[in-house]
Amino acid sequence: MAQLLESRVRAFQRDFTGKIITPDDPEYDAARSVWNGAINRRPALIARCSAPAEVVQAIRFGQDQSLEISVRGGGHNFAGSAVCDDGLMIDLSAMRQVAVDPSARRAVVGGGATWGDLDAASQQHGLAVTGGFISHTGVGGLTLGGGIGWLTGRAGLSSDNLLSAQVVTADGRVLPASPQEHPDLFWAIRGGGGNFGVVTSFEFQLHPVGPLVNLGLFFWGADRGEMALRFARDFIKTLPEDAASFIAGLSAPPAPFVPKEFHFLPGFALIVVGFGSAEEHGRLIQPVRDAGGQLFELVTPMPYTQLQRMFDEANPWGILGYEKALYLDELTDGAIRVVTEYLPRKASPLSFTPVFVLGGAYRRIPEDATAFGGSRSARFAFNIAAICPAPDLLEADRAWVRSFWQALRPYASGAGSYVNFMAEYEEDRVRASYGSAKYERLARIKAEYDPDNVFHLNANIKPALQPA
Repeated sequence: MAQLLESRVRAFQRDFTGKIITPDDPEYDAARSVWNGAINRRPALIARCSAPAEVVQAIRFGQDQSLEISVRGGGHNFAGSAVCDDGLMIDLSAMRQVAVDPSARRAVVGGGATWGDLDAASQQHGLAVTGGFISHTGVGGLTLGGGIGWLTGRAGLSSDNLLSAQVVTADGRVLPASPQEHPDLFWAIRGGGGNFGVVTSFEFQLHPVGPLVNLGLFFWGADRGEMALRFARDFIKTLPEDAASFIAGLSAPPAPFVPKEFHFLPGFALIVVGFGSAEEHGRLIQPVRDAGGQLFELVTPMPYTQLQRMFDEANPWGILGYEKALYLDELTDGAIRVVTEYLPRKASPLSFTPVFVLGGAYRRIPEDATAFGGSRSARFAFNIAAICPAPDLLEADRAWVRSFWQALRPYASGAGSYVNFMAEYEEDRVRASYGSAKYERLARIKAEYDPDNVFHLNANIKPALQPA
């Protein structure tokens, strides 16, 4: 750190009521770490904030010193946008409070909370809101980009359930955002990412869920991939909206319920989650059992919080990651042939292709109701993820992700992608994801709340040019 900046940091420390962490501090490396171990950036300083006023102080200091500013919520992001080189990282990890009002079915959540934090608090009252598939994912990043989860069909996206938020803007204002207050900002943060400020709290509508749910997991070997995927495609269309489903190409885990001879075998899984009784779930999954050909299955009740943690072990903190994604209107036979051809080519046993089923409440939200950058008519969000324990595997599977994605593109619904599934923020892909009308509206709102594009380490919306 330059000597001049060091002296200014010392002055900032005297006034800042949060915690400043510099490269000389023992906790610096832990504080700058994010989930994706392939990201190794070194900010000049980290401002750990526990209140909106401290976020205001940090933003003002960063701008006064012409520092690049990044914002860390949960830190679970393939792109690693939470941390920057030689700039200021605003760390919200001390803002993890969750307050649940069970009678109103609402929760107010701090900007640094994870879905594990929110689930633990809301499930004490048998309530939940749509929230990801890995418990250490941050509430903020997921919600601001949309938020797909097990409850998407029942309740829509995380952002569809946002009732209000508190936003610290680039000019240091602390603003409420809701349908009644700054409605343009409220529209923009429901899908427009972290472009418009630092969100220090979220208020969600909650829904009755759990505490127990019923899981049905079925696995076919890669040699039966086409049959399995065609069956899954047709079967999920018959499911009621109050059930959840998920398709994945993956290697069988070395779990107790998997016979040892199938450990790490590439194949395809269909997961069906029921939120009613075990008997109802049994009737729901009977057609899957009747289809046959599975190598193993796991059918069991489990706590909803355990369902939310089901993929945690395969996605540990510090793993190396890269991903690309697209939307599919249908899982056509042509797309299935691409998937079954490419899945066995992955190098890492942890790399996989999660296919998120989009239906029910998700599809009933009007396209322009929020800023979400995805088609409400698409049936699937198709993700291709390299998850690797070593750099050589990441190099191989990064190439695998890119070639797989290119081969699948002819079957995609448009040129866009889910912005939360971008490891690289390519400007043309960001624009395509929102579409021209939505992007232009976002750009105008960006010009109002962040005209200098202070918050640009994201799926960036460039501020609209102001008339002379």
